[in-house]
Amino acid sequence: MKHLLFVITAAISSITFSQTNYSDEFKKAEIMLEEGSLMDAYVIFKSIEQNVPQSDTLYDYALWNYVQTLTKLEQASRMKENYKIALEYGLEALEGIEKGMDIWEVYSAHWFWMNKNLIVNCYGLNQLDLARKYQDVLYAAYKNEELPEGLDKYYNFEFFTWNGNNVWGYEWYPELGDPETEGSFSKIVYYVYSTSPDGTDRDQLYRLHVLKFHKFDDSVSFDYLLTKRLEKAVGEKSGSLYNYTYESPIDMNKVREDVRKVLNGEYE
Repeated sequence: MKHLLFVITAAISSITFSQTNYSDEFKKAEIMLEEGSLMDAYVIFKSIEQNVPQSDTLYDYALWNYVQTLTKLEQASRMKENYKIALEYGLEALEGIEKGMDIWEVYSAHWFWMNKNLIVNCYGLNQLDLARKYQDVLYAAYKNEELPEGLDKYYNFEFFTWNGNNVWGYEWYPELGDPETEGSFSKIVYYVYSTSPDGTDRDQLYRLHVLKFHKFDDSVSFDYLLTKRLEKAVGEKSGSLYNYTYESPIDMNKVREDVRKVLNGEYE
């Protein structure tokens, strides 16, 4: 009997020590996260999330910080155009977000934003077929009016740097024939920014619109026309680029190739 009591007491002491240890590790990782030591914080939060029972209140907060750290790591890699690593972090973050959707309401919006980030990473890796999977998520949510503010009208699908400038590609959800496409309508817009020393956007130089073309007769076979509109660019030309036209649905491989040609000055 005494031996059994000793075993039970030892087990309880071990559990209590373990919980205290995880709590201490959690506090340590929080400090690391605040100081920007993302990888160190990520390792600890991931370990806690994997080892603490979900019934423990510490689990909820470990999962939250685990996801937030992954999100920061994904963003840092994406902005450095290290898309392979960013995609890996993004997929892991998406799994964590899905675990927490019954715990934190804010995870619902975060889930959509991470799908958007995965699209950017897939485009950076030229994996447009894989990107379509996450684009379909956004389009379905758009039709059901489920998207959070900031994603509810358009979304960023591509980012890259070009001759020291930042280039951001955005796509609008409506398709030709939808009420939103009446009048002037751009399905896709690439924004070109000069950069600050830290690599962030400074001035918008110009935009490249995949613009709806208003057909004057049935002989016109294309639906969209690439158009360049200047903002703060100096020594640049603007106008409609009739060498670059598109039918609906738009061939995104062609758009991307054409945009890079224009960035390189190949247009009239």
